Amino acid sequence: MENTRRSFLKKMTAAGIGTAGLALSSNAAAATVTTETSAEKKKKPAGKDDGKLRFGFIGTGSRCHEHINNVLSIPGNKIVAICDIQAGPIQRTLDHIAKFNVPAPKVYTGSEREFEKMLNNEEFDCVIIASPWEWHVPMSVAAMKAGVPYVGVEVSAANTLEECWDLVNVSEATGSHLNIMENVCYRRDCMAALNMVRQGLFGELLHATCGYEHDLREVKFNDGQHYNYVPGSGDLRMGPTAFAEAQWRTNHSVHRNGDIYPTHGIGPVANCLDINRGNRFMSLSAMATQPRGLHKFIVDNGGANHPLAKVNFNLGDIVTSMIKCSNGQTVIVTHDTNSPRPYSLGFRIQGTEGLWMNDGDHVYVQGKSKPHRWDDSEEWFKKYDHTLWSKHEAEAAQAGHGGMDYVMMFDLINAIHNKKPAPMDCYDAAAWSAISGLSEMSIARGGALVDFPDFTRGQWIHRKPAFALSE
Repeated sequence: MENTRRSFLKKMTAAGIGTAGLALSSNAAAATVTTETSAEKKKKPAGKDDGKLRFGFIGTGSRCHEHINNVLSIPGNKIVAICDIQAGPIQRTLDHIAKFNVPAPKVYTGSEREFEKMLNNEEFDCVIIASPWEWHVPMSVAAMKAGVPYVGVEVSAANTLEECWDLVNVSEATGSHLNIMENVCYRRDCMAALNMVRQGLFGELLHATCGYEHDLREVKFNDGQHYNYVPGSGDLRMGPTAFAEAQWRTNHSVHRNGDIYPTHGIGPVANCLDINRGNRFMSLSAMATQPRGLHKFIVDNGGANHPLAKVNFNLGDIVTSMIKCSNGQTVIVTHDTNSPRPYSLGFRIQGTEGLWMNDGDHVYVQGKSKPHRWDDSEEWFKKYDHTLWSKHEAEAAQAGHGGMDYVMMFDLINAIHNKKPAPMDCYDAAAWSAISGLSEMSIARGGALVDFPDFTRGQWIHRKPAFALSE
């Protein structure tokens, strides 16, 4: 199969929308600069008229539904409009909203540029973008230029270094707050570990590991009707005839070789290391194994003569990136989505006085743990539970991803109400997402060391830690 950007864009244009939202077109890369509306448009005050925060959603797949659940379960919010290019996801979303007994939002659908009409016609306090990855930056930029005060973008926020700079430059130019919707930063154990770091339990931090180790083979392929492929349930598909993420996500494994989904792991680690706030990523080196898992999955489930067995996948099954920080720490980030394995984000936060290891749920603190014996992390995390969790445990229990989706949305809404900066801002979105482009660059150069851009333009030296320090 021809692995060119032109063929990639052509396939993705035809793919249509998956569970996350809108499909890619050949104009996606240009959308960042062709949005003509409103860098000058005045931002509207939060809660205009009835005092409720006005939300809009671009991309109405299953991830959108999770966000809607939390927006509507927190008092004082309403959904003004939704946008998607396909009727099926729109109707499912309208049916979902109707369960809350609230007015139906306006619908924008049809053209792949329909989101621009929505942004220009409606007034929002916050717009959430849950579309395929190629649309994250064009839509975020359009929303910020349209005067939306807070823009929440799903992960990863950007695919290339140029896109990372687009997010930073437009946020700075417009004053709009860009928030990367990295829910793992709000995972209860991650927040407790962050508490322990801030209270000095682990001493001076030295090293961290993290990643995204998640068997996605049954997400990258399906039978065209179900989100996950069930062996024996039907034909194996990817691209235009597939369903949900298999329409667009799998093509990244065809055309790219790097850590294409880094933020679930690096976000919590970056908070522990005060990245962009007294510390920053300085350089990166990455390597990848040979690509074997996806081809083997096709052969195992569809046979050696299946048409997809001819696809040449570029993404190495295991991608390993090492990052050096300005304050001396090292970080190892692993991407592993094509292998048979249990789920893990592989967290390890290690300092001069002890460490936390997510795999095995281990904590060791010098002078408090028995020498050379692991403690169960549960006991430590009960003691150092973050107040965002202890105060909102009951509400979070009903939300997705173990409750962290609720805590994340609560924190964002709190920032909007109080006119505070985004909890995870444009500099975080850029620095965390930049691992994708930099790892691809390093791998293409045989693992060469590449410099990490300073998206804060030197302000990291003076900026202070802010994430989850107050409600």
